[in-house]
Amino acid sequence: MNRARRRATATAAALGMTLAVAACSPDDAPEDAASTSAAGAGVAQTAGALPGGHVHGVAIDPEDDLVYLATHEGLYRYGTSGPTRVGPVIDLMGFTVAGPGHFYASGHPGPGTDLPDPVGLLESTDSGATWTPLSRQGESDFHALTASGQVVVAFDGVALRSTEDGTAWRDLPVPVAPFAMDISPDGSTIVVTHRDGPIRSTDAGATWGPLTDAPLLQVVDWADDRTVLGVTPDGQVAVSEDAGATWASAARVEGAPHALAVRRGTTGALRVVVATADTLLESVDLAAGFAPLAGS
Repeated sequence: MNRARRRATATAAALGMTLAVAACSPDDAPEDAASTSAAGAGVAQTAGALPGGHVHGVAIDPEDDLVYLATHEGLYRYGTSGPTRVGPVIDLMGFTVAGPGHFYASGHPGPGTDLPDPVGLLESTDSGATWTPLSRQGESDFHALTASGQVVVAFDGVALRSTEDGTAWRDLPVPVAPFAMDISPDGSTIVVTHRDGPIRSTDAGATWGPLTDAPLLQVVDWADDRTVLGVTPDGQVAVSEDAGATWASAARVEGAPHALAVRRGTTGALRVVVATADTLLESVDLAAGFAPLAGS
């Protein structure tokens, strides 16, 4: 790629990230929150469109292999009949799955939800049906949030922080303000996206370096301790099989990515789910591309 083309691509991608951040500032109120609240938790939504005004997270729960979507209007689980809201109405600005049925989240309380604003770090051990406040209530709205079985890493616009017990935090010396990030299942390697290009830590956030071989990624997610996927602002999927050191282009999705989830199945195949502005796309074979998620 020549220098002019590289600069144009980087500028467009950075603009995409900037617009996404601006559209989801902590001051934005949930869209149509009153009608969402009136629908009640557990009520199935109309299939064919995303149930929330904006998506901030998507994940595949290893407990049931179902897709969970975090929105301004709460958490939704996708089954064969479409999305069903799970748990209380919380404006989920940050969301991640740490293990089977084990979720962490952050954001703002919705109508009828008795939580401080911002809600700090929340934990669920029943796949989002109920949430327990752990720490930093009234202090932190974690837009970027990731967890392994050993540690939670979160960014609230002030500092990148990590905690092993959900209550005692330490700051990590990240050199950029993370846009999105994900940590490897073993807790050792973190990939952070930023408008100047992704960076990586291989020592749980103690030191950082640029990923010079990677494209300008917007969202990332780990499939296992060595395999990490990312999507650029223009929809190009990239795969690394060596923990982020080198990358190869794979499939492409239509539309800018808002969230990404990857899970390696029992056969070894990758299942990839990408949320865009108006749909959920799924691939069970990147060589064959993406199709709308069943039930969406």
